[in-house]
Amino acid sequence: MKKLLVATLVMGFAILASYDAIASKEVTVHQAHGIAMHGEPKYGADFKHFDYVNPAARKGGKVVFSEFGSYDSLNPFILKGESAVGVRTYMFESLATSSSDEAFTMYGLLAETIEWPEDRSWVAFTLRPEARWHDGLPVTVEDVIWSLEILKTKGHPFYRAYYANLEKAEKVSEGKVKFTFSGPPNPELPLITGQMPILPKHDWEGRDFETTLDPPIGSGPYKIKSLNPGRSITYELDENYWGKDLPVNVGQNNFGIMRYDYYRDVGVEREAFKAGAIDFFQEQMSKEWATGYNIPAVEKGVMIKREIKNENPRGMQAFVFNTRREVFKDSNVRQALGYAFDYEWTNKNLFYDSYMRTISYFANSELASSGLPSEGELKILEKYRGRIPDKVFTEAFIPPKTDGSGNIRSNLRTAIKQLKEAGWEVHDGKLTNVETGTVMRFEILLVNPSFERIVLPFTKNLEKLGAEANVRTVDTAQYQNRMDSYDFDVTIVTWGQSLSPGNEQRDFWTSEAADTNGTRNLAGIKDPVVDELVDLIISAPDRESLINRTRALDRVLLWSHYVIPQWHISAYRVAYWDKFNTPEIMPKYSLGIDTWWVDSQLEAQLAERKRALK
Repeated sequence: MKKLLVATLVMGFAILASYDAIASKEVTVHQAHGIAMHGEPKYGADFKHFDYVNPAARKGGKVVFSEFGSYDSLNPFILKGESAVGVRTYMFESLATSSSDEAFTMYGLLAETIEWPEDRSWVAFTLRPEARWHDGLPVTVEDVIWSLEILKTKGHPFYRAYYANLEKAEKVSEGKVKFTFSGPPNPELPLITGQMPILPKHDWEGRDFETTLDPPIGSGPYKIKSLNPGRSITYELDENYWGKDLPVNVGQNNFGIMRYDYYRDVGVEREAFKAGAIDFFQEQMSKEWATGYNIPAVEKGVMIKREIKNENPRGMQAFVFNTRREVFKDSNVRQALGYAFDYEWTNKNLFYDSYMRTISYFANSELASSGLPSEGELKILEKYRGRIPDKVFTEAFIPPKTDGSGNIRSNLRTAIKQLKEAGWEVHDGKLTNVETGTVMRFEILLVNPSFERIVLPFTKNLEKLGAEANVRTVDTAQYQNRMDSYDFDVTIVTWGQSLSPGNEQRDFWTSEAADTNGTRNLAGIKDPVVDELVDLIISAPDRESLINRTRALDRVLLWSHYVIPQWHISAYRVAYWDKFNTPEIMPKYSLGIDTWWVDSQLEAQLAERKRALK
């Protein structure tokens, strides 16, 4: 009996040892300074700075920027209120930060190291012991855990969707925190966990996580110096910023003082810039870019007018239909109305032929679909044949075209035919639903008055179809409230995209987001196929599969006609007074204004050079 017991114990230990060997073989844990979505980080553990910065850039100087609209809160993490520009960017840091010359790689910021297993089912961050809040207290694991909890329970609905699979955060040691993930494989989760803004628990204890105009405590490079609620906010570089010498920060955050002045009219904002009240202006209007800067300041080189090329995915800017409205539930109706938008005339007469037509939700990137589906895309799409538009398989998506003359009778005839097939006919000059007798009337909601000149010709063409479309422009606060509650018929929206789409796509397109206030699913898309394609994108194991899955989603969205695509440009159009210097290498995927610096000599001469213009 004793021999049997000993043999059993020996065998048991052998089995356990075997299990341990299998486990150790299966689970490889990586520990590094950074983590890439696919492949390896560009910058090694011993890198000194990013390639697109000047490590010797001067710190200091004062810069005045501008912002459109207003603000009534300094809490950028909630749905309620309009947060001041810069609070999230300049004051609050994350566990890791991305570079601007890679598709998607995160490098430790508040965290010194990042750990993850081969299957990426969890991630752990070891905090830098020197990381400090502005009041001098250390950034702790408790701050990190509390941040996740407050963002998911009291924060903007975006955070609940984006971090839905962050199941648990736990303290491993005094400086180490571990996040465990739920759901199917999702290789993006370690990276987006690193993006999470970390807030000081002690600053919020005893008060509600609501709108406030009390300057918050952050850990970032800037503090709020002063503010005039709704009108301006001024940031000052923190001389004691704990992270100023980190490789991810070298050559960045160079301006000593930054003031943002708010304007409620872009025309007034632009003229204020030309008058010298603003130092930097990013021009969005092609007409102004073509004709509005033929002024002595530019001719004499006191003001610099510059196009900076980029490789950014441009996403989708479009008229978006709110399919929660009965009139827009039929995709055939949405498609027909798209024939009334004359892009070619608009680009020629209003934009000086400066734009390209957008034909993808991931424009200007390798993620954009084009032509007919590839073999890799077909393997994904075949599963949904019969549940998605047939044209996904047989035609390349191309929006209706015109000759640019303004005569679009052929397009309107096509639209009328499609509308008739969808049950709409013109009675007494009004486009009327044959079954219900409802006349087609809807509102196009705008926040920027400069878009009125673009939208009004569109409404004239809609009128020729018998559809009555009224244009209404509201202030930023009202517009945001109406967007958050989906109280609109048609509006103009831009969905920005990255080179590595993932969890944020849930907020853009999924059924759950359609029923949640404050998401970016403004179209109200509720399609199980789209939900599944989004999940496929999130779980893509490599770059090739990510591209194929994203292109498949792109095709389904395009052929469902949720939007009328507009236009894009692959360059930043900027003008600035001659006081800045920029690095020799510009980042591929951002403007990189945080890498610019004020040249002390140019700054000293600028006032005199401005006076000489008068």
